[in-house]
Amino acid sequence: MTKLTKRFVETVEPQSNGHVVWDDELPGFGLRVYPSGKRSYIVQYRSRGRSRRYTIGLHGVWAPETARREAKALLGQVAHGGDPAEEREEDRKALTIKQLCEQYIADMEAGLILGKGGRPKKDTTIATDVGRIRRHIIPLLGTRRVRDITKPDMNNLMKDIIAGKTRVTMKTEKLRGKAIVRGGRGTAIRTMGLLGGIFSYAVEAGVIEHNPTHGLRKPKYQVRDRRLSEAEYRTLGDILRQAQQSDRYGIHAEILRLITLTGCRRGEIVNLKWSEVDLEGSCLRLVDSKEGSSVRPVGLPVVEYLEKERPHRTGTYVFPGQGIDNAVGNFPQSWKKLFKDTPLWDVTPHVLRHSFASIANDLGFTEITIAALIGHAKGSVTSKYVHTLDSTLIMAADTVSGYVKALLEGVEFRRNTYTLDRQSRKSAIDQMLTESRPAL
Repeated sequence: MTKLTKRFVETVEPQSNGHVVWDDELPGFGLRVYPSGKRSYIVQYRSRGRSRRYTIGLHGVWAPETARREAKALLGQVAHGGDPAEEREEDRKALTIKQLCEQYIADMEAGLILGKGGRPKKDTTIATDVGRIRRHIIPLLGTRRVRDITKPDMNNLMKDIIAGKTRVTMKTEKLRGKAIVRGGRGTAIRTMGLLGGIFSYAVEAGVIEHNPTHGLRKPKYQVRDRRLSEAEYRTLGDILRQAQQSDRYGIHAEILRLITLTGCRRGEIVNLKWSEVDLEGSCLRLVDSKEGSSVRPVGLPVVEYLEKERPHRTGTYVFPGQGIDNAVGNFPQSWKKLFKDTPLWDVTPHVLRHSFASIANDLGFTEITIAALIGHAKGSVTSKYVHTLDSTLIMAADTVSGYVKALLEGVEFRRNTYTLDRQSRKSAIDQMLTESRPAL
């Protein structure tokens, strides 16, 4: 006769397919033993003509005697017409939005929520998502039950965020830090995208059957098409040269200059490590860019700058901070102050990146080449097996960065009207044919 005691439970041997050991003293009470050796207490019963199984909990969390008492209570509910398994399922489906969000955050921080490219979300992305959850989603929907949410609720939520109903200024964990939450259209679009992912997570977990954000009409992003003119590049060069003489803004001016010459993202340059700089290959081998690992071709002006600075800088980072081997800080505040009260007051690092791509387009490079230069998803060189870059990309990087460097130094280029001048086109063709003829 088998009785589930502590000694018996801990000595029972697991089997390859897992098995259940039933207690002879209390019918319906059993121990499920998994192939891994994990053990859990269960109750099996019949309700409305169906056999149901209810998991009480893991051995270790539950002792055999407490699990036995719980089993007796559950079987008592069954005798009075109850169905504990169905009630648990209903309770699980009755999660509130706040509870669902907390589960999502826990799994996200554990690396179980995958982002772009099937990779776990980065710490910066997690911090942004948690901020949107705690500052917009939970304040507006936190107490609502997940299964009660409908598409009209999603539409109203989006309108509330656009209208700024979650606007607030709050302290952050940083010293004297604060977050100014404004809401608005861009915030609403990104928050609804995140919430769609949270509801997909709920569908996969069996909490709900359908995602209420599917088919939701969202406003379009405002396309940021600001780019520097050639005159503004010359103004930028003057600002950066003046700032480089300052002890306070010198290193930040160098970061801005490198962003201008490479088209890299702000974080890619601020956090650039010497181990990612390949001077011989004329490229940056970024370990953790927005698109994952990325090989980024850079022009000769960038190579020469890095060669010049390398002997004078120690530590891990190209632009070191004041702490122990860390990257420079306060960059956002510094570039805003540098451009304040200047003709470039509305210029951001993203504008510099967009302007680099626009110059490349002006110079006649293809979209796929430009994408490779700036590390865009559609053309990013991401293979870890790429040891040498195509000479075409190096030439493109040289051309664009050389052109931008000249603009920063005050050069005024004369526009070539070749495509509009038929005689020039004819002369160019004749010259090409003449040069191609073999010498007599």
